[in-house]
Amino acid sequence: MDPIINPFSPGAGAPPPELVGRDAMLDQARILLGRVKHKRPEKSLIITGLRGVGKTVLLNEINRMARAEGYQSLLLETREDKTLADIIYQPLRSLLFELDRLVGAGNKVRRGLAVLRSFIGSLKITVCEASLDIEPARGAADSGDIEADLPNLFVAIAEAAEERQTAVALLIDEIQYLSTQELGALIMAMHQMQQRQLPLVLVGAGLPILPGMAGELKTYSERLFNFSDVGALSEAEVFQALREPVRLAGVDFDDDALHEIYRLTCGYPYFVQEWGYQAWNRARQSQIALDVIHEATTEVALRLDQNFFRVRFDRLTPREKNFLRVMAALPAPRRTGEIAAALGTRQSSTATMRHKLIRKGMIFSPAYGELAFSVPLFDDFMRRTMPEQS
Repeated sequence: MDPIINPFSPGAGAPPPELVGRDAMLDQARILLGRVKHKRPEKSLIITGLRGVGKTVLLNEINRMARAEGYQSLLLETREDKTLADIIYQPLRSLLFELDRLVGAGNKVRRGLAVLRSFIGSLKITVCEASLDIEPARGAADSGDIEADLPNLFVAIAEAAEERQTAVALLIDEIQYLSTQELGALIMAMHQMQQRQLPLVLVGAGLPILPGMAGELKTYSERLFNFSDVGALSEAEVFQALREPVRLAGVDFDDDALHEIYRLTCGYPYFVQEWGYQAWNRARQSQIALDVIHEATTEVALRLDQNFFRVRFDRLTPREKNFLRVMAALPAPRRTGEIAAALGTRQSSTATMRHKLIRKGMIFSPAYGELAFSVPLFDDFMRRTMPEQS
């Protein structure tokens, strides 16, 4: 069929043609945005899940919801090679200038700019400092300690928004890449927002390690955030995600074809989009049958191996690859002691390697003494790519 009108979208963060199985989480975000806008206390939202479950898609959708509700909304993504201060400076600067254009009395926006200048000056963000031609606010967010300064900065931003009768939604993807100090500062900043009932809300997304990281840093984090885990789709939801988009073009899937896609994808949304995309391109008639799925599977497996899996594999050192290959050979749940034994070393000797792989977002600990892959089906990829363990 015509690939130009193919409804499926297998891309990082690309919105699927049919967003299914996520209504409860979107309702949670809608309530959060509504309550904060009306100055009622509500926990911010942290979305967690494996790679490919649609966390970025949800952030984009919540971003659209926030803007529709009149929020000043910022959508950011953390990176391993950037500090939180580097990432938030320019967006917050733009936000304050946007607030300055809104009608409203008072000088809170100018104070927000002054506090931002203090913040970047104290943290030595010299590349940005010259672009903010305003005197710093002495004694505010200028200690050089991000855990002390970020809450002061957020207070200044939120007060400026409140003065302009609006609210701020800060959406941050890949939060697990923040340092422990940065994550602690973010938690403390949101604590200030809740205590003062200021109109700044945080919606974050990251890997399943986040609740544990936050709980270890600040024991009160569970009272500030709703941690919502987003997982694979059910078989019925996979059927809906595939059938609804193609019906608009007078196309349908056979039930056998849908069952096979569910079996192959285990319900992970990114993989569902890949199989739907390739099946559409290979279908020669409006009824997509099981044989088409079999044809598509070869191409999908190649695309996933060369792109989705390979980009993560290539970031690993030889020792890290070997560690993951040993993990892949073991049945789930994978105990750290069993992995160490298979590596021929003591469990304590693998601690550094485990920490590095967790920081790289490759694995996480679903329970004490256990490890699991953060990327769905990555164990299958490791066995294909490294048939023999080193």
